[in-house]
Amino acid sequence: MAQHASTEDRSVPAPRTRGWSEDWLAVVAGAAVFVLALGLLFGSNLLGWVTGPRTWLEIGKSVRPVSSAYAQVDALLLLLVTYAFVLALMTAAAALLGMSIPKFIAGFTLLYWLSYLSWVLGNYAYIAVTTPAEMQRLGLGWSLRLTGEFGYVLALLIGLAIANLLPTAARWLAEAARAELFIKTAIVILGGTVGVKAAEQLGLASSIMWRGLAAIIEAYLIYWAVVYFVARKWFGFSREWAAPLASGISICGVSAAIATAGAIRARPIVAVMVSSLVVVFAMVELLILPFAARSFLGEEPLVAAAWMGLAVKTDGAAVASGAITEALLYGDAAARGVKYSAGWLVGTTIPSRSSSTSSSACGPSSSPTSGRVTSSRGDRATACASARSGSVSLSSCWALPQRS
Repeated sequence: MAQHASTEDRSVPAPRTRGWSEDWLAVVAGAAVFVLALGLLFGSNLLGWVTGPRTWLEIGKSVRPVSSAYAQVDALLLLLVTYAFVLALMTAAAALLGMSIPKFIAGFTLLYWLSYLSWVLGNYAYIAVTTPAEMQRLGLGWSLRLTGEFGYVLALLIGLAIANLLPTAARWLAEAARAELFIKTAIVILGGTVGVKAAEQLGLASSIMWRGLAAIIEAYLIYWAVVYFVARKWFGFSREWAAPLASGISICGVSAAIATAGAIRARPIVAVMVSSLVVVFAMVELLILPFAARSFLGEEPLVAAAWMGLAVKTDGAAVASGAITEALLYGDAAARGVKYSAGWLVGTTIPSRSSSTSSSACGPSSSPTSGRVTSSRGDRATACASARSGSVSLSSCWALPQRS
């Protein structure tokens, strides 16, 4: 028995002591970028040199700086400077998390360029162009009309291929595939953008906040109860399975499922299976729901964006769905001669998503990246599953409470 206990102790690695959490690092990194962007208020575009893809037919013209002030600077040079800036920011975060810096830099470099390549390919004119005027300008006879956000789908497919077909490469990239850190940093930056837009148009911002309140009511008082009832009554699930499933679907996906499984002392396999189910469905929703919103909610863009935030149950997939929906609806509107202000749909997706993830179950203590959920009795068992919705790696491990 003593030998068994010793073996069990060794199976659970001791957590490393860290002075910083990913949540706080995301806040600091996102705030740093946002503060630099505020230089525009004082007549200085401190981030104007950052490059992004444009709709292209010739690969040499596929990227450009965000500010025309840098239009005469070589695009390749600015592209490398952008990479160096992002690398320095994320490497500083990795150092504060106690990660291996050489491994992180090597893995992050590959992840960055794969992601950027996906972004550029998604903006290829025959894929991205949506309006007749732009097709005429570029001399196109046809286009798939998928918008530049199709690059997110390409990144998803590349990630699925690497994680499932190249497991050795996936393990090598695991040190750098900090999906939670990247997503949270982006959400902080987007949140700052929402704040700026709110200052510009208080009426529209108030409407978005009301949608966030509606999201809280829907997630906690309606979705959870309905999913739990259906799982128990129609599918005959036990309470052990029904409760994590209801939390995963109604609140914040993987983190909520893990936290609920820990609270009710479910077996590790329950959290693993429910988390995997949530991620699989999130990927399917990312591919389908934006186009469904385009068909059924083309005249209700804010409703469509709130739907993405509530329905897609991982942060990264939800924000990507919001961005794809925005591009699709804005493109259709532009073809009709209607021009919407950019950023409002993604800005609506974020409060809707954040409202349904405001529970403590979605906090850092139960985040898949923080890696540990502890029951009140302190029992732990390691459970690994494919449940990270990052752009490349889908594997992650958590320490889950063990059923007594």
